[in-house]
Amino acid sequence: MLKRILPEQAFYLGLLFEKAAARHGRVPVVLDRPLDTFPERGADLDYVELADMVDDLAARLWACGMRPAERVAVHKSHSFDIALIACAAARIGAVPVPLSPELDGDIVSELLGRLDRPWLVSDADKLEGDLSKVDLPSLTRSVLVAGDREHGDGRSLAGLAGAPRREPVRLHPSQPALITHTSGTTGISKLMVHTAGSLFQRLLPQQIIAWPVRGRERVSLCMSFVHSRFFHSLGVFLNHGNPLSVLTDPDPEVIGPLFTRLRPGLVETHPNNFIQWESLAEAPGSPLASVRYYSTTFDAIHPRTIQRLLGASRRTRPLVVQLYGQSETGPISGWWYTLKSAEDMDGRCVGLPLPGFIKVRVVGEDGKPLRRGRTGRLEVRSRGRVLTYLGEDGRYRKQLNGSWWSLGDVGYLNRLGLLFLTDRDIDRIDSVDSNLELEDVLMSRLEELLEVVVVADRDGAPVPLVCTRGDSPLDLRRWREAVRDLPPLAEPLHVPFADLPRTSTWKIQRVQIGRMLAEGTLRTVDQTSPTG
Repeated sequence: MLKRILPEQAFYLGLLFEKAAARHGRVPVVLDRPLDTFPERGADLDYVELADMVDDLAARLWACGMRPAERVAVHKSHSFDIALIACAAARIGAVPVPLSPELDGDIVSELLGRLDRPWLVSDADKLEGDLSKVDLPSLTRSVLVAGDREHGDGRSLAGLAGAPRREPVRLHPSQPALITHTSGTTGISKLMVHTAGSLFQRLLPQQIIAWPVRGRERVSLCMSFVHSRFFHSLGVFLNHGNPLSVLTDPDPEVIGPLFTRLRPGLVETHPNNFIQWESLAEAPGSPLASVRYYSTTFDAIHPRTIQRLLGASRRTRPLVVQLYGQSETGPISGWWYTLKSAEDMDGRCVGLPLPGFIKVRVVGEDGKPLRRGRTGRLEVRSRGRVLTYLGEDGRYRKQLNGSWWSLGDVGYLNRLGLLFLTDRDIDRIDSVDSNLELEDVLMSRLEELLEVVVVADRDGAPVPLVCTRGDSPLDLRRWREAVRDLPPLAEPLHVPFADLPRTSTWKIQRVQIGRMLAEGTLRTVDQTSPTG
């Protein structure tokens, strides 16, 4: 079976759409808005059309002078064509480096410097906005402009329509094939170097897990287009021949009508987007009624969210499938939840390490393994681990303990081998056993909460930052009842949901929040001035 699904021991992004089109034909792919680079093609596409677009873009990149093994940063406005341009660069053997549209100019400048004068594919909006003060001539080899609007700082890809098509280039599976960046929750993002071989090692277990839904369900993906997880999700469902919808805007008011029309059977988004989508459980048209599988990775998902999502489905035996992993390693463990098992689930359980692919251990302060049930730092062995952090190899090596990779997370393995995640090491607070568990409890007890984040103030005391749906007033009487049996907490700070600093995958930037709290620059709902 595996040989039939994945005959090569490498995952070549440049061949992704071509192979899917050859195997499955004109399977529909629906977008929530037309591509910036091919707006005339509309939003109703298929595998064959997308394969042709990637081939077309690859020909244009080659015509510009781009060649195998050269690095290509892609930093443009949020659109699915970010992924298509990355695949096109990979098709001619170049190494794509998709950079989040959310990154500011200073961070992009730093990352371009580490890339050592890459090509840059951007668009007029970015060149006039975030990149307007970046010294692109000294940091890049050349600037190419995507989209239908030209800009004087670069060469327009639109003007290269009709460039001669070329045969794809396959680099050796051990060579760099993709460079992605970390979420940046603890500072400036790190650049992670993937190979076609390591990408394959991540794809294989995900392909096996998705076997039951092959070709049968419409899959809706609403994820960051610059994260390696998105390319793997594409790989999984294109290989299986599933109809797709690829969405850019996670706003429930946008998603609700789309799901009512498209009726997806499997949806995947970031955990914090699923929290927002709880409101769809009772939305007009029952937009979640058709969903049998909810898929999530990046972070553990709150138990309350799982229960509401499953309760909104009208399918037989709906499931939430949760993968825990890290950008540097790929998926590490996984679990699934039904309506019944979700009733008494432990939100800190992130499932079983993937058998045959992953090994996990827990170590103490001395780096030596701890017995099961003891809490310590988590380490993993994974064939899908990235090669290095580009330009920061010393930083990469510091996370290695022999052949084991330190995840920077704290947790334990129980006697059955289930993995429990209690905190990020950098976020631990002395007076709280687990910030994450505390947040799960508060979310479950207060249904009006859209988010809660517990961080330490300058004295190390735990401070809860809370967001409510629609930024509605927080009922302090209900709050005090909810925290009565919890570790002592400071008074809650009611923060506008839109003000919480987030990464491209909607992770909360706790370090940045702590800094803002210390500086008194964090706004609250009750007042327009910063806290302090």
